[in-house]
Amino acid sequence: MASTVSDRPGYGQLLRTPGAWTFLLPGFAARQPFAMLTIGIVLLVQHTTGSYGSAGAVAAVSGVSMALFAPQSGRLADRFGQRAVLVPGVLVHGAAVGTLTALALADAPLWALFLAAVPTGASIPQVGPMVRARWAALLGAAPGRPASPLMSTAAAFESVTDEFTFVIGPVLATALCTGVHPAAGLVAEAALTLLGGVLFAAQRSTQPAPNGAATASEPHRSALTVPGVQVLAITFLGIGSVFGGMQVSLTAFSEEIGRPGVNGLLYGVFAAGNMLAGIACGAVAWKISPRRRLVVGYVALTLTASGLWAVHSVPLLAGLGLLVGLCIAPALISGYTLVEALVPASARTEAFTWLTGAVALGQAAAVTVAGQLADAHGASTGFVVPLAGTALALVTLLALRSRLTPRAPGRTVARGIGHREPVTVD
Repeated sequence: MASTVSDRPGYGQLLRTPGAWTFLLPGFAARQPFAMLTIGIVLLVQHTTGSYGSAGAVAAVSGVSMALFAPQSGRLADRFGQRAVLVPGVLVHGAAVGTLTALALADAPLWALFLAAVPTGASIPQVGPMVRARWAALLGAAPGRPASPLMSTAAAFESVTDEFTFVIGPVLATALCTGVHPAAGLVAEAALTLLGGVLFAAQRSTQPAPNGAATASEPHRSALTVPGVQVLAITFLGIGSVFGGMQVSLTAFSEEIGRPGVNGLLYGVFAAGNMLAGIACGAVAWKISPRRRLVVGYVALTLTASGLWAVHSVPLLAGLGLLVGLCIAPALISGYTLVEALVPASARTEAFTWLTGAVALGQAAAVTVAGQLADAHGASTGFVVPLAGTALALVTLLALRSRLTPRAPGRTVARGIGHREPVTVD
C-alpha cells in the first residue's frame, strides 16, 4: 500500500536534507566500533585465557552493562545536549578499553576482567540513537510544521546503516586480531570511537536543542514512563533474542555438521535479508500506520523463526534465515518510526537508547541461553530461543498495541513526559 513512484520519498531526497551529511559521515565512523567491541573482547580474552567460555562471559558483562547504562546516557543527552555527553563519554570509553586490554595482556584474573568490562560497556557512545534524534529534529513534527514523510525513510536508512555496520565491524576486528595482534581489534575500536565521536560531537548545528534542567513545575520524566515505549522495549527484546540466538546457533550448527566455515555464509545471508528489507521499506511511502506495520511484521517474524529448530540442511537454513532477516527490518523501522509520534522531542534520544539497549539485553540473554541449550542438547535446540523470545514479545505487543496509538489533538496528557505538540494520527 504505497503511493505512486513519482511522489515516493526516496533515499536521494533524504540525503539532500540540509545538514544531513555533516553528521552522517562522522556518525558512521563513530558507530562502527559498536559492532567491533564484542568480537574484539572475545578474540583477545580467548587468546590470553584459552577459554571461549571466559571470553564470552566477559563480553556478556560488557553487553549487559551497555544495556543498563545506555538509557541514562540518552537521558543526559536530551537534557544537556549530545556534545556535553558524547565528548567525556568517548574519553572514558577509550580509557576503559585500554584498561581492559592491558589487564587481558597481563593475564589478570577473570574477576578483574569482569570489573573492567563494566565501564567498557557502560561508556559505549550511543551514536546510533543520537543520529536518529537528529533526523527527528530535522524531519519530525514541530510547532507549525507537520512531520515529513521522509521520517520513515530515515528510520529505514538507519536500519540499513546499523546492519551494514554489523557486517563490516566484526570482519574488520577479526582481521586485525588474527592478522596483526590479538589486541589490535580493541585498539582500533577505541581509536575509531575517539576520532569519530569527537568529529560527530563537533557538528553542533544539527544537534537537537537540549531541554535543560528540570523545573519544579515541569519535572523531567524518563522516556520509559511513556506506555508506548514500554511496549516497544519488550518488542525489541524479542528482536534481540533473534540476533543472539542466530549468532550462537548458526555457529553451533556449522561445527556440528563439520563445516565451521559455512557459519559466515549463513549469518551473511541472514544479515543480507535484513539489509534488503530495510532498503525496500525506505523506498516505499507507506499509507498504513507504523503500528499496523509493526504488528504484521512481528507476526511474520515469529512465524519464520518458529521453523528454524526443525531445519537440518545448509540450503534450507540459509533460505529460512533469509526470510527471518527480511522480517526483522520492517519491525525495527516501524518501532523507531513510532517513537517520533509517541515521545516529545525533549526525550527522543533517551527513548531510542531504551530500544537499542533492549535489543542488546535480549541479545546477551539469548547468547547465554542458546549456548547452554546447544551445548547440552545440540544446535537445533538453540534455535528455540528466537522462537520463544519473539512469541512472548508478540503476545505482549498484541495485548498492549493500543498504547502505540499517538494521542489525538486536544486530549489531555495524563501521564508520560511533559507536554508536546499534537501530531496527526496516520
